[in-house]
Amino acid sequence: MGEGKRKSADEIAEAYKSEPWWYDVRGFFILTFAYNSTLTEQVRLFGSNMGARHLDVACGTATLLDLVLKWRRWKKLPKVDIVGVDYAESMLAGAIRRFRGQPGFRFVHADAAEMPFEANEFDTVNIANAIHCLPQVDAALKEMVRVLKPGGTWAGNVLLYPTRRGILAAIANRINAWGIRKGILVTPYEREDIRARIVGAGLQIVSEEVSGNCYNVIARKP
Repeated sequence: MGEGKRKSADEIAEAYKSEPWWYDVRGFFILTFAYNSTLTEQVRLFGSNMGARHLDVACGTATLLDLVLKWRRWKKLPKVDIVGVDYAESMLAGAIRRFRGQPGFRFVHADAAEMPFEANEFDTVNIANAIHCLPQVDAALKEMVRVLKPGGTWAGNVLLYPTRRGILAAIANRINAWGIRKGILVTPYEREDIRARIVGAGLQIVSEEVSGNCYNVIARKP
C-alpha cells in the first residue's frame, strides 16, 4: 500500500492525545482481538533483543518496555542502557513518569523517520506494535538501520490483514477500520510487502514467524 494519502505524523500524534491509562487498556483489546497475539509472545520477542545500548522506537507509555525489563530480570539477563523515542508527547510523558529517577533511561521526543542520533549508535533496536502506525514506514525503517551498529539486531512486529474468515477476522477488520478512522493505525500489511520493505531498508532476516495476525521479525544489520 502506498504512503501518499496516509495521515501525517502530526495527525497521528494528535490521535494519541489520550490519557496513558486509556492507551494501555485500548492496547490490550487491540492486541487480543486485532493482532490475535499474546503479551507473552511480545515480551519474549522484544526481551531477547536488547543489547548494551538499546533504542526503543515508538515506546509509547513504556508499559510493554516495563514488562520486558521485568522478564529480563526474571531471566537474570544483563542490564541495558535504554533510549526511548516517541512522537506523541502525551505518551512519552507517561514513559518519563514511569521510569523517573531510575538510572539508565532517557526518553526523547522525535519522529521515527528523523531521529537525533549518530549513525551506528545502538547495539539493538526494537519497535513494538508500531510499524503499521508509521506514516513514512520506509523512511523510518531506513532511519532505524542508520542508527543501528553493523552486526546489531532489530526486532519488530507488524499487524497483518487477517487471512482467515470467521468471527475473529470480522472483529479484527472492524478494529482496524476504527483505528484508521481514529488515526492510530495507518494500515495493516501483507506479509510479503512488509518483509520486502524490511529487507529493502538494509536488514537481513534472522528469524520470522506469523502469530495470529502479527508478523514477528528479528533481523541483523550487515
